[in-house]
Amino acid sequence: MSTSPHRYFIINKPYNMVSQFISSHDVRLLGDLNFDFPEGTHAIGRLDNHSEGLLLLTTNKKVTRLLFDPKKKHERSYLIMVKNIVTPELLEQLRKGVSIPVTTGEDYIAVPTSIEIVENVKDYYLHMDDVRQQYPHTWMLMTLTEGKFHQVRKMCLAIHRRCLRLIRVSIGNLKLGDLEPGAVKEMNEQEFFELIGIEYAA
Repeated sequence: MSTSPHRYFIINKPYNMVSQFISSHDVRLLGDLNFDFPEGTHAIGRLDNHSEGLLLLTTNKKVTRLLFDPKKKHERSYLIMVKNIVTPELLEQLRKGVSIPVTTGEDYIAVPTSIEIVENVKDYYLHMDDVRQQYPHTWMLMTLTEGKFHQVRKMCLAIHRRCLRLIRVSIGNLKLGDLEPGAVKEMNEQEFFELIGIEYAA
């Protein structure tokens, strides 16, 4: 039995919810989830308001620094629904890297670790009732080891395809699985660290 004073959670962040507990804006917050989080819980990294999927929460302030250590790359995979068809040529553009604007005002060449077209979306995510799927669209699975501001959406726009839905399905070997939108799962410390691929430092 772990004697750690810290606690660790994963959630399936729903659409239209921010990745924080406090905001000066009238938005849905993590505290609106049906779960009694302990004092000091915070999100590790963020998913923007319109993005969904795997979000890590903890009371351990050191985890963010460990997970975002530039010396060690951690893979994050996203299931992406874009408007219209992505041809093999466009997919190859993404695979080789596309130029996107970043906050410094310069262009940045964004190269995914891997990217592929997904035929059977429910192999990766079960909660797929989306009326927009009746119109021409493409689902892709993209893996990155970097996280520039709105990078996935900007990469899609670089090939003239608008991102309609963005779902993070894994961080390292920690997968979202069948967790329903808005659901919370508490994890054992050792398993949490092993799956996301970081070494614990007390």
